[in-house]
Amino acid sequence: MPSSTRGTGAGPRTGRPSAPGRGDTGPFVSRRAPGTRRSGGAGLSVDQRGRRNRWGLVVLISLLVLVVGRLVVLQGIDGGAYASAAEQDRLRNITLAALRGQILDRDGNPLAYTVDASRVVADPTVVRDPARTALALTTLLDVPVPELTEKLSADGRYVVLATQVPPETTDAIDELGLSGIFLEDDPVRLYPAGSVGGQVVGFVGREGTGLAGIEQTFEEQLSGTPGQRTVEVGSGGHPIPSGIDESTPATDGRDVTLTVDQDLQFVTEQRLAEACADGATTRASAVVLEVATGEVAAMGSCPGYDPGKYGETDPDRLGNPLVSDVFEPGSVMKAVTLAAAVEEGVATPDRVLSVNGHIEAGDRVVRDAHDHAPVDWTVTGILAKSSNVGTIMLAREVGDATLEEYLRAFGVGERTGIELPGESRGILQDSAEWSGVRAANVAIGQGVSVTTLQMASVYQAIANGGMRIEPRIVSSVTGADGRPAPVAEPARTRVVSESTAEQMAYMLEAVVGKGGTAPLAQIEGFRVAGKTGTAQRANPECNCYAGGGYVTTFVGFAPADDPQYVVAVDLERPSSDAEGGQVAAPVFADVMRAALTADGVVPSGTPRPEFELTGTPATP
Repeated sequence: MPSSTRGTGAGPRTGRPSAPGRGDTGPFVSRRAPGTRRSGGAGLSVDQRGRRNRWGLVVLISLLVLVVGRLVVLQGIDGGAYASAAEQDRLRNITLAALRGQILDRDGNPLAYTVDASRVVADPTVVRDPARTALALTTLLDVPVPELTEKLSADGRYVVLATQVPPETTDAIDELGLSGIFLEDDPVRLYPAGSVGGQVVGFVGREGTGLAGIEQTFEEQLSGTPGQRTVEVGSGGHPIPSGIDESTPATDGRDVTLTVDQDLQFVTEQRLAEACADGATTRASAVVLEVATGEVAAMGSCPGYDPGKYGETDPDRLGNPLVSDVFEPGSVMKAVTLAAAVEEGVATPDRVLSVNGHIEAGDRVVRDAHDHAPVDWTVTGILAKSSNVGTIMLAREVGDATLEEYLRAFGVGERTGIELPGESRGILQDSAEWSGVRAANVAIGQGVSVTTLQMASVYQAIANGGMRIEPRIVSSVTGADGRPAPVAEPARTRVVSESTAEQMAYMLEAVVGKGGTAPLAQIEGFRVAGKTGTAQRANPECNCYAGGGYVTTFVGFAPADDPQYVVAVDLERPSSDAEGGQVAAPVFADVMRAALTADGVVPSGTPRPEFELTGTPATP
């Protein structure tokens, strides 16, 4: 094998390129073929490379133009729209609730008013830590942590955590600065008198809308107009200090002032509750009207309800039976029949009729409470003794069509127009359709149905000299200027003459006197006029009278010589046959005494007259 010698210029080693070194004859020079040149792309001519560069430049410029154009569109043309969209995404619209107006009694005592409160809501998409947020809120909202955590982790962007939260609690929540937690107006309606006047005042539902009583009738005036606040919020959902914050204030509702006296209302309801506690009375109702104005001073029924707890009350009890429930009034309706007879000239208080204990009516026989041999009663005696037969005899002299006219003039079969929802018109069939027995029954208060308020209105007309004034329970509504604006005057109707009204008052006073059916209606120091009623109650189980018991009533006014108030009382007693003079008259006396005393009415200055209940019939 040949030897190699270091440092010689014998040439490169096999397999390796030669490198400059000692003994080299000159620098290393690469060789290329003639006519070729260096290029980024092997084998491309100068013209090809130029064309490629030009196309690349075109593409680059095109892309640049596209980007610039898009920027111009975004920033120049659509910039405002995108900016507005971004801003809208940050805006939160909040409804500002109007404070509902108050409902006041005649002296300005609040029966219903509204206080500020809030609804605590969350946007789960903004809540950063549901578990920690729930832990921070559980004590303040009195809601368990698991329940709050579940709500804060729910899908969607709106969930209610608590309602009607008081201001002191919402202030504490605000101080926590929790992301995704917001407050909305959610006012609370309060009824400081509880159940007193509850059936009159009514109540509002969860959405704040009146659903019964005055709350329902005057919904538009009480509710006001909501406002709106538009505020710009940050990522946590809280207002940006320098952002948009615009408000349209709410317009609070107007106050409604009633004619009701809260103290008298309380006494009335207490007395009715006592009546309902006797074991036989399932419902007791009473209404007090001012004679000169027709205004309702008190109106109540047992059982009643507390508007603030309406959700805990049987729905069947949430109305006002004094205007919605009808009943056959019985003998209290005889006052209308006799008023028609006096006005038509067929009767005077001292006219005497020979009255048998029974009388034929169509295919039936109508009897007095106790059958008897013929008695010579004066018309005053017929009313004082509540004779069915004597009343029917006088009704036949008046005539069916004429009697119907008087009944309707007194308001029977027609709504009174009182400012309460659900009022019934009662039931009064056209006289052309009366059978013989129906005509007899209508004259004595059967076969006709009324509300308690309608019966009170009948006696208000008699006590007011024959002038009927439609009953009203609202005295004023606060105007837009903040001043109470009186409501429209109620309609007035001349039903009978003053002379007839005076004669009726005289005869009705005999009912309460010696020999009458209602001595328990007397009030010491005052002369009282009125009428008892004991009518069969329809049995809802058989749609008949059998086993239905009775509705007992007493309606009257005082002082009889200068009438100030009318009180109507009716008691529903399904299992009792007690008469109105026994059970309804004492309730009347207690309520009327309270009304007269509270108003400072001076006792009667004249003694009760002596009444002739019997006599000798005039010779034809």
